[in-house]
Amino acid sequence: MQDPNSQSPFNALPPVVVVLVAVIFGVELLFGLSRSGLIAGTRGGDDWRIFAIQNYAFSSEILHWMMETSRWPLEHVKRFVTYLFVHGSFTHMVMVCVFVLALGKMVGETFRQWTVAAIFLGSGVVGALAYGLLSGATQPLYGGYTGAYGLIGAFTFILWVGYGRAGENQLQAFRLIGFLMGIQLLFGLIFGANKDWVAELAGFATGFVLSSVVQPGGWAALLRTMRQR
Repeated sequence: MQDPNSQSPFNALPPVVVVLVAVIFGVELLFGLSRSGLIAGTRGGDDWRIFAIQNYAFSSEILHWMMETSRWPLEHVKRFVTYLFVHGSFTHMVMVCVFVLALGKMVGETFRQWTVAAIFLGSGVVGALAYGLLSGATQPLYGGYTGAYGLIGAFTFILWVGYGRAGENQLQAFRLIGFLMGIQLLFGLIFGANKDWVAELAGFATGFVLSSVVQPGGWAALLRTMRQR
């Protein structure tokens, strides 16, 4: 019998969470290798990061251009997803990975594997759309926080259902998002407003709503509710 103390901690993580974090870390690793000059043909500095932000970050201005012209080229539509894997710094990337690892593990232990990726990516898409339509911001949106907030929304849904079944106050489930939004407000007052919270709040709401559908038996329950109405 294998000693459980010798097992890798990654064994406890859902594979889809490991894949998401590996992609996020892999992109940052490329930036690091480029900056150090270890990749042939690179000049060092942050050239690759700047290039990635220019070509893969989400842009409100590009969204409005696509809506006005009714043109949706793949090179810009992909930004709804690719921005989640581009970060402004190594620290930025690490914080996102911590959220994805922690929340992804808890959500993955309750839902099926594919739903974790669906919630992360789906929340990212809706969050970007909300950012483009509601924030009025001109700076690009990048980083995986929006998807991570979607996982927070899914975890909140799990708590909300659990509290309901136990006959407890379901509003307790929203303490985490309330705390995080309070921190966002505090940082905004100290360092200046950042419109990223629009995407993150939309991502949270999307994760919460999606969880009611992707939970085991959730789609069938939704269809029954629609038929009754």
